[in-house]
Amino acid sequence: MLHTVFRRLLERYGPQHWWPGETPFEVMVGAVLTQNTAWTNVERAIQNLKANDALAPAAIMAARHEDLAAWLRPSGYFNVKAARVRNFCAWYLQRGGLAALAGEPTTALRNELLAVKGIGPETADDILLYAFERPVFVIDAYTRRLFSRLGQVSGDEPYEALRARFERELRGTDAERVTLYNEYHALIVRHAKESCRRRPLCQACPLADSCSAADSWHQDNHAGHGAANL
Repeated sequence: MLHTVFRRLLERYGPQHWWPGETPFEVMVGAVLTQNTAWTNVERAIQNLKANDALAPAAIMAARHEDLAAWLRPSGYFNVKAARVRNFCAWYLQRGGLAALAGEPTTALRNELLAVKGIGPETADDILLYAFERPVFVIDAYTRRLFSRLGQVSGDEPYEALRARFERELRGTDAERVTLYNEYHALIVRHAKESCRRRPLCQACPLADSCSAADSWHQDNHAGHGAANL
């Protein structure tokens, strides 16, 4: 089923070329900032960092909290996110940066990320997959929504249980899984924004023939048409 969903989404939307970011560090910062906000807001915050020559861990650590928070304001919760980005940068510098961290085993690196205050499982896995190119599947609210509507999950499983299931069923070499997981997560996000919304738009969904939400949507619309014709 997971492979079928991937194939249909890829046929509909094509490759997504994720993650949007020019460097691994920009990807990492974006992963922290995208918590609880739209990506367009993150882009504005990152542009502020670039405009102030502050999109680097040492520059972020050297900035005053007030300045950093002001630059991050478009991403929302800017005081909290300024502290989280600073926490991440302190760890990143203390550990020797990208070159040193790239040699860490995935499980050890994931545990270190999760120990950074403000970094949860989804953010850690975004960083692992898109910045470090590790075969880790990212579970987010869109994934839960889509696959619960498809009857594949209940939607309230623990994060680690869902991640383990996706990784267990989507196998291959590490390089193959990195490519697959990268594209799959991006396609889920695209589909959630275009069709599988909180109030779904089912008429053009490539997965409608196997989705309970689409069944309900069609029943409601047929009922509405019938009532209108009375």
